[in-house]
Amino acid sequence: MVPLSARANGTKATILVVDDSPAMLRYLRLLLEIDSYQVETASNGADALLCIRQGCSPAVVLLDVQMPGMDGLKTLRRLMKLQPDLNVIMCSGVDDPAKIRRATLLGAKAYLTKPVQHLYLSAAVERCLDSMSRAETETNSRGSVITLPRPPHTRYDTN
Repeated sequence: MVPLSARANGTKATILVVDDSPAMLRYLRLLLEIDSYQVETASNGADALLCIRQGCSPAVVLLDVQMPGMDGLKTLRRLMKLQPDLNVIMCSGVDDPAKIRRATLLGAKAYLTKPVQHLYLSAAVERCLDSMSRAETETNSRGSVITLPRPPHTRYDTN
């Protein structure tokens, strides 16, 4: 978690990006670094959990839903057991209302549909960081999840 004073001085928060696709990791890292965030990456759920257990303390986790082995929902459940107040944004190439509901119940703050648009990613991260700053000054219950839809007339090939 980044204190308000650090954010006011221009220091940006750390974001942990978890995705099994090396190309998607590079793409998301680029978008977040454009916004001056510090970015850590993990290529699967087990690596993400290990990162957190070893002391990585991201302000936000951007977590892919569909990964081999431990999928994003299982990873989310385990992350929330380790750090119940963690801000997690789910990310998927599939707009599945059942998975969105499940992710929300497990504690996700937002759900982005791939291909992730820079504006939507920035908005979701800022919303998570804003909720952290509000929580520093008041007791805050979990807010509602935001779902940022796929922009019109785009097609995403999941292959």
